[in-house]
Amino acid sequence: MLNKQEVRHCLDTMGEMFPHARCELNHSNPFELVIAVLLSAQCTDVLVNKVTKTLFEKYKTPADYLAVSEEELQNDIRSIGLFRNKAKNIRKLCSILINEYNGAVPGDRDELMRLPGVGRKTANVVVSVAFGVPAIAVDTHVERVSKRLAFCRWKDSVLEVEKALMRKIPKEEWSISHHRMIFFGRYHCKAQNPQCTVCPLLDLCREGKKRTRKMEKQLAD
Repeated sequence: MLNKQEVRHCLDTMGEMFPHARCELNHSNPFELVIAVLLSAQCTDVLVNKVTKTLFEKYKTPADYLAVSEEELQNDIRSIGLFRNKAKNIRKLCSILINEYNGAVPGDRDELMRLPGVGRKTANVVVSVAFGVPAIAVDTHVERVSKRLAFCRWKDSVLEVEKALMRKIPKEEWSISHHRMIFFGRYHCKAQNPQCTVCPLLDLCREGKKRTRKMEKQLAD
């Protein structure tokens, strides 16, 4: 695995590559962010933003989501994967917010994780983006980048990846590093076609070296 100095180099390089990395889910308050992140499970941010453009015009508060039938909400998010389950969770979540939190989104990760459809990743995104609490949300991009660059072990669970990153990244940089790693994974170190041959981190990436050697061998054959 990479040592702290090597991790530092990786983080600085990602920062140079993606200086404006941020949450790409459109929202104007913590409640909209919770809904957007919940909808983004197994779905692209681009599609979520397309749906929430009209969704957030129609539904402003938790009460608005409960004022319509579940079928109507399903129709409003039908183009998103798992829309039936997500509609059900949104309505349950809104009911809890109204009954237990006076309609406001809690800023505590553990309390957020009590809400239907809100797992650790979603809770970390919300506390970080909406409330400025240092956190690292491990989505598919962060996990892939962390394992390819050996920030952690290949066999590590998502929680183990998060803990490894929290140990190796200064706490004040958790949130911005999370966004930069997402951008690095989404636009450069992609799942199917990572840009290994032009990657400034290739010299530190065992996975990248393996991929480039394989490509060179195929070209030679």
